[in-house]
Amino acid sequence: MTSPTSRRAHVVGLGLIGSSVALALRDAGWIVTGSDLDRTIVDTALRTGVIADTALSDEHRLVVVATPAGAVASTANAILRELSHGALIVTDVAGVKSAIVNDVADPRFLAGHPMAGSELRGAAGARADLFQGCTWVLTPTNATTPETYGVLHGILREVGANVVAVNADDHDRLVAIASHVPHLLAGALMNEASRVAEQDAVLLQLAAGGFRDMTRVAAGDPGIWPDVLFENRAAISQSLQALEERLAALRVALTNADHDAVSRDLLSAASARRQLPGRALNSENLAYLRVAVSDEPGVLAAVTTAASEMLVNIYDIEIAHGIEGKGGTLLLAVDGRQADEFSKALVARGFQVGHE
Repeated sequence: MTSPTSRRAHVVGLGLIGSSVALALRDAGWIVTGSDLDRTIVDTALRTGVIADTALSDEHRLVVVATPAGAVASTANAILRELSHGALIVTDVAGVKSAIVNDVADPRFLAGHPMAGSELRGAAGARADLFQGCTWVLTPTNATTPETYGVLHGILREVGANVVAVNADDHDRLVAIASHVPHLLAGALMNEASRVAEQDAVLLQLAAGGFRDMTRVAAGDPGIWPDVLFENRAAISQSLQALEERLAALRVALTNADHDAVSRDLLSAASARRQLPGRALNSENLAYLRVAVSDEPGVLAAVTTAASEMLVNIYDIEIAHGIEGKGGTLLLAVDGRQADEFSKALVARGFQVGHE
């Protein structure tokens, strides 16, 4: 029998993201099985080689739950009850995290969210390279072990993702403005343009690059969004209110012909846009840090969250256990230009840090 630590993965939910995960893992050398409530989708996935089989067993090392957000917790808990071996890792891809993390207490579960997508819908739009250069968020808790985080981090790096760790509550607050509000705004702008076009059809012929860029995500599958938006409605509402205040100020500036106010706003936005991190991963000039850690809950989460707060990419992570089994050492590969400041930040948090 194959060892449960073998490279076998199972994907639950074979839509756009789930099928893309399956393809990416398959191309990285994993044996991938999968399931979906729609038998037609399963049959297509089998016929096209997206998955090799549908069976889920103790031979699997990784299970990715790619269902709508509202079904993640119940699905993950059912899998964790069914599969008992300790080497199992279960993760998800939902765009909201707090409620899921609170409802799945098993330390083998580590919630995640790839910041990737497409205007294409369903499995037909799946791509093996969808996660190349994307940010994939993990939300470790005090129960997350270094082994679980390290293994999943390594798997996600195999499919080309740039892994960051944040607290689940912080994820939901930040992703509201980074992802959820933009989707609502794209829909609102597209709907307003469509309304105007009913009287002036030439409008849609005038839609140039800027309009198309801003409304691209409105073409995505609307069926996956209600769960996410309602789960995160408090943070989204706060972000919308702040944005409404900005728009109101711009409307006043335009009404009053306040050229300076409008110019300041555009200049500020242009400067901020140019400072967005690039998507390409830079693997050159890596530095290696050795962080001594105790065998206590929350230690791993503290290290990875500190990295995220400082925008430090951890390109690789390994765990070296102590000879006596009391704690060990995290081996972190980070950008050499960020190594010193990150090291100082970890020391300030009480960690012992060495450089290789």
